Amino acid sequence: YIGRFEASKAVEVRPRVSGAITGIHFTDGQIVRQGQPLFTIDPRPYRAALAEARASAASARSDLALARLELERAGRLVDVEAVSQSEIDRLRARVNAANAALAGADARIAARALDVEFTVVRAPLSGRISDRQIDAGNLVSAGDAGGTLLTTINALDPVYFSFQGSEALFLKTKREGGDKAAAVEVRLQDERDYRWKGQLDFTDNGLDPRSGTIRARASFRNPEMFLTPGMFGNMRLSTGQKARALLVPAAAVQTDQARKIVYVVGKDGMVAAKPVELGPEVDGLRVIRSGLTPADQIVINGYQFARPGTKAATKAGKIAALAPPKGAAAAVEPVSAQATFAR
Repeated sequence: YIGRFEASKAVEVRPRVSGAITGIHFTDGQIVRQGQPLFTIDPRPYRAALAEARASAASARSDLALARLELERAGRLVDVEAVSQSEIDRLRARVNAANAALAGADARIAARALDVEFTVVRAPLSGRISDRQIDAGNLVSAGDAGGTLLTTINALDPVYFSFQGSEALFLKTKREGGDKAAAVEVRLQDERDYRWKGQLDFTDNGLDPRSGTIRARASFRNPEMFLTPGMFGNMRLSTGQKARALLVPAAAVQTDQARKIVYVVGKDGMVAAKPVELGPEVDGLRVIRSGLTPADQIVINGYQFARPGTKAATKAGKIAALAPPKGAAAAVEPVSAQATFAR
């Protein structure tokens, strides 16, 4: 299957406050860590607003203290009927209003403090950063979708590999693997070996009725961040289950019109063609699902000269897998290691 790598997370970095850019703290294309400062916006207007909010809170706190004192004084005069009940109610309402004003002032302090904090634009996640879209000295505006785009960051560890799987692949994975994450291997365009190991972590909730395919995704560890979004790769998938199987060199499998055959040599030394049902290819060896037995002597060299019904001079050979990719599991040795050479 052919697919493309994509970032596991991608974010657009936009400012949460408006102002002039006074500092840029990264190099285009570098790896950044979550929380790392990226840009600085001129904080002076926001620090002034914070100081004003703190002054307003101090004033509200003073008003509350005065309102409580007046209520306390009036409360001592109630017993001698020097203060009316309506005056007491008014003073209590004033205390409540002063409490509310102080709470509002404290909330404004928190909001202004956040504005000051937002003047330092930090990386929301770890990954590789793109180039800056704005230079120091320019004005930027805050906002969600309408805010100034500063740069983008792609999270690359893990990295995703998206592809379109066939219905047959979907059924095979479900029947053999169930809900377990299937192991996958990917090779890049300039590689011969499937050296990148990952796991299938997502299949869509339905097949496309027009193409008979289903969207799927695999996840790969990428600590060195070599795998980059947009790269193409060839993927193969296995359920991870072990099984004994007859393996023959892939080159020994021949095509006879619409069927696949393998040349075998009988006890009388005569060459015969046996139709076979093929399985997947593993490290240069082809799995034979049916058509051969472990006792069969197969032609693994000189098969281009073999013809059914002809006599063959034979000698024992050995079937060996190609060198597996570094870190891959060793290939399973065929059940029958008996092989023949036809001349």
